[in-house]
Amino acid sequence: MRHFEIAFDEVTVLLAQENTRAEILRYTPAGKCPALQDGEFLVWDSLAIIEYLAESFPQIAIWPRSRVARAQARSLAAEMHSGFASLRASLPMNMRRAVKKLELSPDAAADVARLESAFTAARLEFGHAGHFLFSDFSAADAMFAPVVNRLHVYDVNVSEDTRAYMDTMMALPAWKDWEAQAQAEPWVIDKYEIA
Repeated sequence: MRHFEIAFDEVTVLLAQENTRAEILRYTPAGKCPALQDGEFLVWDSLAIIEYLAESFPQIAIWPRSRVARAQARSLAAEMHSGFASLRASLPMNMRRAVKKLELSPDAAADVARLESAFTAARLEFGHAGHFLFSDFSAADAMFAPVVNRLHVYDVNVSEDTRAYMDTMMALPAWKDWEAQAQAEPWVIDKYEIA
């Protein structure tokens, strides 16, 4: 929403606190983030939120305009949504972490290999006219933003093409804003502070 300049008010709920679940339940019956409240209407899953936004703002290319590219972008977004469990478990998302190498487990390394394969295939087939997975920034790129952070802060060995994609993502104004907000947070969640 920041990238596409769709106005919204953000509510921050501290994670890993005794009252975290109760706080999140104030906003969504699923008890998980994110959730989007639009007037009286609530959408509480990241992919559902993206679809809702794409339908609400058809003038914005939230998904690629080409039917085939859109199907591929949705497939990748869904794979990100439900996959890469070893990578997520081994490399917690942490925007404030100083860049420092962490050795990957074989399963996490396999997840990275799949990510790189997916990035390469999307960029070769659909992204050749731009710098993102499907040329212009889309919901697929938004779904992979947390992975870009992980690959960066844990100094994961990636190809030059993947690194170029990561650098493009990290240069976005929305990314810089996200990073600045993370740096301004006064709290630390110890379990995500992996040396």
